[in-house]
Amino acid sequence: MASPLLECVPNVSEGREPRVIEAIAEAVRAVPEARLADMHSDPDHHRAVFSVIGPPQAVEGAALALAEAVFARVDMREHHGMHPRLGALDVLPFVPLRDLTMDDAVAVARRVGASVARAYALPVYLYGAAAARPERRLARDIRRGEYESLAARLADPAWQPDAGPATFVARLGAVMVGAREVLVAYNVWLDSQDLDAARAIARAVRESSGGLPAVQALGVPLARRGLVQVSMNLVDYRRTGIAGAYDAVAAEARRRGIGITRGELVGLAPRAALEGRAPESVGLTGLSDSNYLETYL
Repeated sequence: MASPLLECVPNVSEGREPRVIEAIAEAVRAVPEARLADMHSDPDHHRAVFSVIGPPQAVEGAALALAEAVFARVDMREHHGMHPRLGALDVLPFVPLRDLTMDDAVAVARRVGASVARAYALPVYLYGAAAARPERRLARDIRRGEYESLAARLADPAWQPDAGPATFVARLGAVMVGAREVLVAYNVWLDSQDLDAARAIARAVRESSGGLPAVQALGVPLARRGLVQVSMNLVDYRRTGIAGAYDAVAAEARRRGIGITRGELVGLAPRAALEGRAPESVGLTGLSDSNYLETYL
């Protein structure tokens, strides 16, 4: 009989120091039965994303080991990148994959959030299905104003943390811990340096501006590559998958006389998210079995 499987996808505010990123990865690998299925870092976003899969107890242990490694090495006072962030360990979501309910993932998220708050005296916000308040379901609402506004936010009675002290720890910021369904992080690199165009395309395709359902999108510069990017979260790949997102971005880019250089998958994706398309048709050359969620199930 197959054992229950849980995924954790920590997003860490470090994308430029390979030794730091590898040390964090090693902390995960040292936990028995926890599998580090994927690791992705980007120097422009200044962010690393880890995909950890295993039995719930192992994944919970790996999340706490990763948190310890992050807090020992990452300093938010020196951090400036393109991706919005609230702290050194920015988000810590748990995803039920096999023989687990969302309630199971919520229980792990709340337990880990309480442990992190207690062990490091840090403010912790619960989001997604683990949110204790409806206005905190979306990470972007908690993150509004980012790290730079965190001290003022902690002083606001309406934004007291769900666990830990309402204290601004300049080196580490705050942590968002949550539970959610499978999310596909997918970016499209434009053959352009026009940031206004990237932002306009992001507005056109994201749900909140009247675009594609279940799509969050930002236009960001990739200064080290001399390009711009449409960075997307496909929060329900059954409503809008990778192919639909790519086609919409490509059409909007074409209207502006802009080409596409490549697509980029951050973390893992279910095969169904490609909607039957070849990876190359959505800019994902070199995709292998290790990039598909099913490989680990």
